[in-house]
Amino acid sequence: MLTKKQIQLLEFIQKRMGRDGVPPSFDEMKDALDLRSKSGIHRLVTALEERGFIRRLPHRARALEIVRLPDALMPRDEPSAPAAEGFSPRVVQGSRSLRPRGAMSVVDSPAVDLPLMGRIAAGVPIEAISEVSHHVAVPGTMLTGREHHYALEVTGDSMIEAGINDGDVVVIREQDTAENGDIVVALVDGQEATLKRYRRKGAMIALEAANPAYETRVLPQDRVRVQGRLVGLIRSY
Repeated sequence: MLTKKQIQLLEFIQKRMGRDGVPPSFDEMKDALDLRSKSGIHRLVTALEERGFIRRLPHRARALEIVRLPDALMPRDEPSAPAAEGFSPRVVQGSRSLRPRGAMSVVDSPAVDLPLMGRIAAGVPIEAISEVSHHVAVPGTMLTGREHHYALEVTGDSMIEAGINDGDVVVIREQDTAENGDIVVALVDGQEATLKRYRRKGAMIALEAANPAYETRVLPQDRVRVQGRLVGLIRSY
């Protein structure tokens, strides 16, 4: 039998995976459930894992897999057996039910060559690189409208809880503005390029990491220039 908080957390994880294709971070879970610390989330996740509703994948950050759902979270058009007491777990067949909205099979998406502009730091900022090293093929569905796009190879692990790992290739839509919460390519002092989550606080810009080992950098707005927003990611295994 699941508690109310356990059900709320499982529902939040399910919705975020359906929307983004990756689980939420522990900070996002904490905020969604209005808890004061991440220790409460750790206890809820452990309880869900012990009861067989989720599985934590080893050696991968932010890696959760939903194994089954209680009747209360099953789609209404699916029949469910009456529960003897509390909630009766049901197995979700495979991961297709958690496929992100709008996802397309690779074979159905024409490839587009994008310039790989070098490496971008997801960690300590590195010197900005603006020269094309080579081109990479990306699914055309990652690109939006007629805006210019480019690709960058990620170095560092400061965005690992956002699902961005060292060695990933990120697809960037070129733009000079951003909304709070966007993951952007930011140019600091005209020479340091970094991939971070963008937050504006009055006349200051916060560049937030998605790894507790890295501190948020808060800089005057005239020292930060947005060069693009993350719209896609490519990973090789």
